Amino acid sequence: MTDDEEHKARMARLKASVDRRIERAQEEKGLLIVYTGAGKGKTTAALGMVLRCVGHGKKVAVVQFIKGAIDTAEERVLKSFGPLVTFLRMGEGYTWETQDRERDTAFAQRAWEKACEFLRDPSYAMVILDEFNIVLQHEYVHLSEVLPVLSERPPMQHVVVTGRSAKAELIEAADLVTEMKQVKHPFRKGVRAQAGVEF
Repeated sequence: MTDDEEHKARMARLKASVDRRIERAQEEKGLLIVYTGAGKGKTTAALGMVLRCVGHGKKVAVVQFIKGAIDTAEERVLKSFGPLVTFLRMGEGYTWETQDRERDTAFAQRAWEKACEFLRDPSYAMVILDEFNIVLQHEYVHLSEVLPVLSERPPMQHVVVTGRSAKAELIEAADLVTEMKQVKHPFRKGVRAQAGVEF
């Protein structure tokens, strides 16, 4: 068998396998998606999904739990879609900057209360809980109160949770989990955050 024939046979087997999986995948439901890990790209991946929803004319809510002090280009762009995107920055900045547990908890609780409004509203096709894993890790909001809300949300609503150190119970409940692994980062070599890359 030639290399071309072997390649064609391998691709035919792969196609048959993929076609079988596509045929079996007939269920539709709202997904719980978690982007976690120490690598860069968790929020970026979530906001990419916002663009997909908007492209389909669907409403999305973005609640940023930690970020709050910095104006970002993605917020400006997404807000330009008008009523399709609700974008709320509800934190005060990174926890190592604020260093005030009581205040951070109060901000996180207010953001969670607002998020719950979206998680009960079937008009929202997707709800992004940005940096919420950090909130759960520090127990500003307890996972025991979060999981029931997530499980009782409208059946076709997607939820995306971002942030490093996702809790095991959230990972278990999720339909899709991606861990971003840091291999290299320019910040480690003294390169500052760049417009269009980090913000």
